[in-house]
This record gives sequence, C-alpha cells and structure tokens, in this order.
Amino acid sequence: MAKFAYVAMNDKGVEVSGTINAENTIGAINQIREMGYFPTSVTAQKKKRAAAEAAAKEGGTLSFQIKFLTKKTVKGKVLSLFTRQLATLIDAGLPLLKAMRVLGAQQKEGPLKEALEVMSSSVEGGSTFSEALADHPKLFNKLFVNMVKAGEAGGVLEVVLNRMAEFLEKSEKLKSKVKAALIYPIAVITVAVGVLTFLMAYVVPKFKEIFEGFDTTLPGATQILITVSNFVKGNLYYSHPPYIGVLLLAPVGFVLAFKALAKTEKGKMGLDNVKLNAPLFGELVRKVAIARFSRTLGTLITSGVPILQALNIVRETSGNEVISRAVGNVHDSIREGESIAAPLKETKVFTPMVISMIQVGEETGKLPDMLMKIADTYDEDVDTAVAGITSIIEPVLIIFLAVMVGFIVISLFLPLIKLINSVNAQSETE
Repeated sequence: MAKFAYVAMNDKGVEVSGTINAENTIGAINQIREMGYFPTSVTAQKKKRAAAEAAAKEGGTLSFQIKFLTKKTVKGKVLSLFTRQLATLIDAGLPLLKAMRVLGAQQKEGPLKEALEVMSSSVEGGSTFSEALADHPKLFNKLFVNMVKAGEAGGVLEVVLNRMAEFLEKSEKLKSKVKAALIYPIAVITVAVGVLTFLMAYVVPKFKEIFEGFDTTLPGATQILITVSNFVKGNLYYSHPPYIGVLLLAPVGFVLAFKALAKTEKGKMGLDNVKLNAPLFGELVRKVAIARFSRTLGTLITSGVPILQALNIVRETSGNEVISRAVGNVHDSIREGESIAAPLKETKVFTPMVISMIQVGEETGKLPDMLMKIADTYDEDVDTAVAGITSIIEPVLIIFLAVMVGFIVISLFLPLIKLINSVNAQSETE
C-alpha cells in the first residue's frame, strides 16, 4: 500500500485535501470518488523512512541519499525530443494516453520514464494532461504546463506541443552555442595553469640548483622566477601540506559562496546585473536574455495564453532577476491599461530596436509574429557575438601563454648567458 496526497472538490465546489492509502493511483482516485469528491490532483508520497528501515535490516546500516547527486531532471535535448515525438503521435491520430504509454516504454530508466508512468495513470484516472504535468515541476516548468493547458482549452494540443518542441530545440541550440564559446578558453586556461605549475614546481628548481654553484649575482628576472618557484614548490608541496587542501577546496568554496549569494534577492539581482554589464560577455548575456524573453512571450501568446498570464510565466522563467523585474513592471503597467513598449523602454534593459519592433507589433496587431522575429534576429546576433568573442579570446590566450613561457625561458637562460660572457672575458684577459 502506498500513501497518496490528494486535492479534490466536494459537491458544493469547495476544495478539500488529505491523504489516503491505496495500491496505485487509480485505486486512490476511485476511493476519493467513493467519498463523494471529484479529484483534481493525486500525488504519490515517497516512503523515505520505510526505505531507510528496509536498508538497515538488509545491510545493517542506513544508506543516506545525497540530494545533489540524485538526478531529478532531464536534459533539454531529451525533453524537446519527447515533446516533438508526442506531438507527432497525437497529430497522427493516436490518443493521448496511448501516445504517453508508447513513449514511456521507449524511454530509458530515469525521471522521465517514471514521470510518464505516473502521468499515464493520472490521465487514465480522469486528470487532464496539464494537471498531470503540473505534478512534476522539476521536469515540466510553468511555461510547459500553461502552454499545454492553453492547447487543451483550444483543442489544438498537437499544435501547441509542436510549438513547444520548436521552442525547446531553439533554446538548446542557443545554450550549446554559448557553452561552445566558453569551452575553448576554459580548456586552454586549465592546460596553461597545469603547465606553468609543472614548470615552477619541477623545472625551475633544477636550474636553481645549477645557479647556486655560480659565484655571481643572478639577474632580477631570474630572482623573481625563483621566488615564485619557491612559493609554488615550498608552500604547495613540501613545507606546508595544508595549503594543498586550501588550493583544492578554494574553487569548491567559491562555487558554494556564489550559489549562496545567488539565492538571496539582493545577491541574485547584483550578480545578474553584473552579468548584463560585464565587459566582453555582458553584451552576449543581454542578447541571450532578450532572445529568450521574446521567444517565450511570443510562443505563449501564439498558443492562446492571455497576455498577463504569459508575462507572469515569462517573469518566472526568465533566468535573470533584472529581466524578471523588468517584465514585472511591464505586467503591472499593462494591468493598468498601458502598452508593452512604454514600460519596456523605462527599464533600460531592452534595446531601442526591440522596443520599436514591439511597438509596431502592438499597433498592427501582430505582436506574436514580431516577438518571434526579434527572437530570430537576436539568435543570429548571438551567433555573431560568439564568433567574435572566440576570435578575440584565442589570440589573447596565445599571447598570454607566449609571454609567460618566454619570461620563464629568458629568466632561466640569462644567468647562463652571463656566465658564458664572464668566462669569455676571463679567457681574453689571460
């Protein structure tokens, strides 16, 4: 027997909630209906304590589950593929429940397969598809759920799913382009740090031993190089072993501190503001944010979601607190009877071109089309920006590495050259 939490309506239209024990979701729904209620949501509750006790009996120890190591979401590519396949099956005339079960059988073991099994039972028990999706917020966000709800209301579920699939595919394409721009510099910097650390810890000390046999004053560049080498070798490897732990834990601590700061309202606002105004990458982040805003809002309005509800969804799924607040201001202005373009201009986040195109879309009654054109335009701009950033970073990194390696080589050979010159001078005098 499993425990299910339910939300239902009684005969007077009042919402009631509670928990019941049943073999499965269908059994739970039947019990709720026998109680005289109309179920609107039925969710299985996991028996964490029972699972822990069972593990203790079998193995003699409790197995603790670490949350951040447990995969609760699916990749964007998998979700977009599922959405596209579901739209194709429904468009081909297959009933929704049958289509969900067909796709569920094809999925690999994981969160999506488990979710499809539960959703299939919910739909079979009388829940709508959007209600079933809403029970899995970690897999299907509010954008997905509300678009499906609009498709159900208009009887065009397959059309909405196709739009959602297109939206997800373009979003993933955009993410992959941005990641591609970052992979190269990160990889080069990582290799460079490793090579320089090796040179400082192992190569320079060998030359230091040779230099100690010279009865001469070392050049300033060589002294600086040896000082740095002593710090790297001494502090990190031999004299102070605890520094190794500090070095390894520093990046982890930085990431944790960054995440903790991002969870606070002021911290997230400040970090997102820095992202939008950062040199080199700020313009790219801004273009990505505008493209996402335009495509999300355009897709929602095209799917039949009311403008105020669509703006609320865009605000919650923007991924940037600055953009989110700007959209919130737009929502409040529209609720008071104003247009979209005017409050967008006041936010100073969106470019004049975007504001002008939205204003034209409002005046001509083709706002959704205009928003999609803005998204397509900025997607192309992102491609150009990524190519530009990559072309700038590559020579900068090469020059940086050349300077660092050149400094090390010159610093190591200066004493040798000085020694050779002094030997030649002595031989000439003799």
